[in-house]
Amino acid sequence: MQRGCILLSTVCLTLLGSAAQLGALSKTNLQTQIADRSATPGHHHSPGASHSSGSPSDDHEHGSLEVSADQPIPTVNLIVHPDSRRGWNLEVQVTNFRFAPERVNQASSSTNEGHAHLYVNGVKQTRLYGNWYYLESLPPGKHQITVSLNANGHEALMHNGQPIQATAAIEVPVAVD
Repeated sequence: MQRGCILLSTVCLTLLGSAAQLGALSKTNLQTQIADRSATPGHHHSPGASHSSGSPSDDHEHGSLEVSADQPIPTVNLIVHPDSRRGWNLEVQVTNFRFAPERVNQASSSTNEGHAHLYVNGVKQTRLYGNWYYLESLPPGKHQITVSLNANGHEALMHNGQPIQATAAIEVPVAVD
């Protein structure tokens, strides 16, 4: 029997059943979350400065790009689908944003196109150039999965000084024989 737990804010859904039953579960919808961080007055990051503390919202390796109030604000929604065999299928839904892999590494001319970065427990795993990603396995324990939107030049997209990102918490139980 496979077990799993998906945390939604303070609610934990315990998933019990066979892999096929887990795959048949309805999708878990996690709304866009803007990091709950206050800016420190007088503290500014220059483009290219690296002040990472392991949190995706602290990853300033490529700088950040503020979406101006006169432009449509991109949003991201992360949906975690338990895979019917193992792992998770991550669905990344975006509005006011277009994945543009053909322009990666080019100068950022728009805050409404680019790619996403996938983090597990604050550590960058990969870039995402589309809406789906298969996450095969995680070790037992609690894990934070975060997807952030980034411009073509890799700058983190920000709104009101906060990163545009979505986070899901997944708890992987210890395997029982």
